[in-house]
Amino acid sequence: MSAGTKDYYEILGVARDASEADVKKAFRRKARETHPDVNGADNAEEQFKLINEAYDVLSDPQKRQMFDQYGTADPRSAGMGGPDIGDIFSGFGMDDLFSAFFGGSAGGVRRARTEGRDMGASVTITLEEAATGVEKEIVLNRLVPCDECSATGSADSSSSTTCPDCQGAGQKRTYRKTFLGTVQAMSTCDRCGGSGSIIENPCPECDGQGRVPDREHVTIDIPAGIQDGQQIRVQGRGEAGIRGSVSGDLIVSVRVAAHEYIHREGDDLHCRATLSISQAALGADITVAGIHDDHEVSIPAGSQHGDTVKLKGDGMPRLRRAGRGDLIVHLAVEVPRKLDKRQRELLSELGDSLGDPERKGTLQKLKHWLAG
Repeated sequence: MSAGTKDYYEILGVARDASEADVKKAFRRKARETHPDVNGADNAEEQFKLINEAYDVLSDPQKRQMFDQYGTADPRSAGMGGPDIGDIFSGFGMDDLFSAFFGGSAGGVRRARTEGRDMGASVTITLEEAATGVEKEIVLNRLVPCDECSATGSADSSSSTTCPDCQGAGQKRTYRKTFLGTVQAMSTCDRCGGSGSIIENPCPECDGQGRVPDREHVTIDIPAGIQDGQQIRVQGRGEAGIRGSVSGDLIVSVRVAAHEYIHREGDDLHCRATLSISQAALGADITVAGIHDDHEVSIPAGSQHGDTVKLKGDGMPRLRRAGRGDLIVHLAVEVPRKLDKRQRELLSELGDSLGDPERKGTLQKLKHWLAG
């Protein structure tokens, strides 16, 4: 391994043949030790990020194999191209999760909440997927119930007891002498972390919380007809509660990527069809591409540039309702830029026979004026 290259096995303190379970256990232990909320060292935040990065690589079989082979999990450094690894906690609010796990930052008075908080995530789908509905898998970093103590927080299954320091209030009154006299203040109880209760023999895996940080693959069922920006709530897949309390929900924001040639407005779809002069004048049957299938469109004779033809029921499905929107075809009459000799003759003859539309309009106005 070249100088300056990170050794993720050394960072987590595991052997190179460590199992997935050993890697996860080491990550949780190191995370508790180095999190800035509990570690006052100047480099605590940097070490915490390194542990996150190491776990991101060693918990993923493909990234771990690449790291073992090339000494890096960056596809570009391995000569393969691709994006950066990134921080596994980016975009998932994991800093907030760990703050909740460790009781938040010092300072401020609070009573610790026992129920899990809601979490947010986002997923991007295509317009085609929005039209049919789709399942999407996301990687979610969250606090999950501790398996070692069955989420009780106790190493011996004993129940929690009222904190003797704060008598269950989660707060303590403190007094501080200043030049203005004795100042009274309320502070979070440091013994129970603001929960008001303690575990006599806390689980060593979760430190009595009954929950531990983990990574999960969650499948999101996205219904047909969903629109850009709408959200899906998945009950119970948010942050786990303390010692078996109710878990929060996962709120997924759905983004629908722009389509190459179809524009969506509500449940209606809009597309463009280019016509020749003769097709617009005489009428024609043309084919336009929809979301999944082609559609036959009858263009009426005398159609003008900018006219629309509506195909009822060929738009998007209505979300959790019967029926569909419409497909609206916008007509664009294309004027040829180059003509051969015969084409010019034919168009000239046609123009002579049709006359000047502007002159016709002026003469018609004059007749109406004279008649009036």
